Amino acid sequence: MPRISGVDIPVNKQAWVSLQYIYGIGRSQSLKILNQADITPDVKVKDLTEEEVNKLREIIDKQYHVEGELRKEINFNIKRLIEIGSYRGIRHRHGLPVRGQRTRTNARTKRGVRKTVAGRGQRRGMSKK
Repeated sequence: MPRISGVDIPVNKQAWVSLQYIYGIGRSQSLKILNQADITPDVKVKDLTEEEVNKLREIIDKQYHVEGELRKEINFNIKRLIEIGSYRGIRHRHGLPVRGQRTRTNARTKRGVRKTVAGRGQRRGMSKK
């Protein structure tokens, strides 16, 4: 298994798919990287030579922010938003959706498990016994 940027990329997949296992590299960037390295995207990783793997490693290390470096950068940006007290920062602090999604319904992933609220049981003309 070739190791690029601290990630073991799968051997039995095509090169463009395997590069996507690295955090920060998606489909278009993996195709660009392979184009720069003069490697056909549909070749399997196990068929790559050591020289080609080193070329990929070199391109990714020099030109792209990936893995730990990218995660640090994203976390720093979120902390900065929280620190300056922007609207997005406040949403991050309270654990709510940041990009304008509705929260009256949905948003369960961001807000967590439902919390039961007292007094929501009997409604609309139901009389207590």
